[in-house]
Amino acid sequence: MPSRLIQKVTGLFRNKSNSSLAKEPTQTQDEAPEEQNDFPLIISEKTHQIPRKHLDDNAAKVVYRLLDAGYEGYLVGGCIRDTLLRKRPKDFDIATNAHPEQAHELFQRSRLIGRRFKLLHVRFGREIIELATFRASHDSKENNDDAKGKQSESGLILRDNVYGTIEEDALRRDFTVNALYYCMKDHSIYDFTHGYEDIQKKVIRMIGDPDFRYKEDPVRMLRAIRFAAKLDFVIEPATAAPIRQQAHLLQGIAPARLFDETLKLFQSGHAVTAYHLLQEYQLFEQLLPSAAKAVSRQGDNKLVEALILQGLKNTDRRINQRKSVTPAFLFATMLWHPLQTRMREIQKQNSKMPPLVALHAAANDIIAAQVKRTAIPRRFSTPIREIWELQLRLPKRFGNRAEQLLEHPRFRAAYDLLLLREQSGETLDNLGQWWTQYQAAPIEERESMVSELVSEGPSRKPRRRRRAKNDPRNA
Repeated sequence: MPSRLIQKVTGLFRNKSNSSLAKEPTQTQDEAPEEQNDFPLIISEKTHQIPRKHLDDNAAKVVYRLLDAGYEGYLVGGCIRDTLLRKRPKDFDIATNAHPEQAHELFQRSRLIGRRFKLLHVRFGREIIELATFRASHDSKENNDDAKGKQSESGLILRDNVYGTIEEDALRRDFTVNALYYCMKDHSIYDFTHGYEDIQKKVIRMIGDPDFRYKEDPVRMLRAIRFAAKLDFVIEPATAAPIRQQAHLLQGIAPARLFDETLKLFQSGHAVTAYHLLQEYQLFEQLLPSAAKAVSRQGDNKLVEALILQGLKNTDRRINQRKSVTPAFLFATMLWHPLQTRMREIQKQNSKMPPLVALHAAANDIIAAQVKRTAIPRRFSTPIREIWELQLRLPKRFGNRAEQLLEHPRFRAAYDLLLLREQSGETLDNLGQWWTQYQAAPIEERESMVSELVSEGPSRKPRRRRRAKNDPRNA
C-alpha cells in the first residue's frame, strides 16, 4: 500500500463530545517521527478502492442522519472487511457515539434490543441496519456500576454497555480485520489495529492478549474458526495458541447462543473447512459431543465421519447454489450414528422392543443431551425425529406404503439423508437408487416396481380373521 496515501493522525478522536472529525493534518506516514505511534491510519478511497455503489443505501442514510444530528457514525466491521475482499456483505453495521436511547429518538422505525449488549435496530422494509454505541474497556472511568458492565470471576463478560470513544471501541473488538471504520464524509477507512494490513496478508489476528480475550468471551474461538473458514485466512499463531487449552470454556456459554454460532459455522457455505478446523482445535467436541465421540470411536471404519462430511458438503453445495437449508437436516445427519449407537444399547437391554419404539427412545436421549450444549428449538427437533423415523420406514415399500411415504412432508429430507448414508459407505441394498427411480417413474411403472418387491420378498401367511363370539360356527 503506498505510504503517501496512508496518513497517521495525532490527537484525532480524542474529544468524546459529539463534534465532527478534526481536520486531517498534512503530515504523512513518511514524514512522521520514528517514535510516533498514534493511530488511526487513514486509508484513502484511492488506496482501498471500495466502489461507493457497493455500499448499502439504507446504511448510508442512517449514517447521514446521525451526522446531521451532530453525532459520529461509521460503517464498521464485517461489511468493510468483506467489501475490501470483493465479497457481498451479509449486512451493514454502524458504530456511533450516540447512546442507544439517543439514536432511538432519531429513527421512527427502530427498536432497542439486548440487555447484555444493548443495540438499536433500524428497519427499512425487510432490511435491518444495526447500530452499536462505541464500547470501552470495563476498567474505564465510565464504568461506575454493574448496570453498565460486569464480568464473572473467570473474566467472562456478563454485561457490556460501557460506552467510550471510537479508539476504545476499536480496541474492544475481537479481530483486527473487524476493526475497520468507513467514514462517509471523505469515504476513507480508519484503521486502529493494522486490520487493513492483515486483510492483505489473509491473517486472523486477535486484538490484545488472546488468552485474556478468550476468557472474556469464549465464543471468540468459534468466530476465529468461522472467519478463517469463510475468508480462507490463516489464524495467526499467537491467536491460535490458547484455543485448545481454553476450549472447555465454551461449556459456560448459553446453549441458545452456541446453537446460533453452530449454524453460522455450518450454514455459511464453508462447513467442510470449518469442521476440519474445529477438529484441529478440539472445538467440535464442545458443540456436538456425541458426534465427536462417535467419530473418535469409529477406528478404521470411517463411516461416521464420512457421513458428517457428506452432509456438510451437501449443505455447502446447496448454499452456494442459493438453495434453502434447514438446521433439522444438519443435526439429523451429524447425530445419526450416535442415534444408532443408543438404539443398539436400548435394544440390548430389551430385546423384545420394536425398532421404531427403540428409535423414539434413543431420539429422546440424543436430543436431550444435545440441547444441553446447543439449544435446538422445537421447530427443528420435531423434524429431526421425523427424518430419523423415516429411515426405518423407507425400506418398507409394499402395497400403498411407497405412495404414502412420498407424500410425507419430511420425505425429501429423509431421502437426502438416505442417499448420504449410501454415499458414505453404508450398505443399504441400493435403496436410495430405488427411491430415485420411483420418484421419476409414471404411475404404471411405480405399481410394477412395488409388485416386483412383493414377488421378490418373503412369502407372507394370510391373516386369519377372528370369528365373532356369537358366530354359530363356534358351536
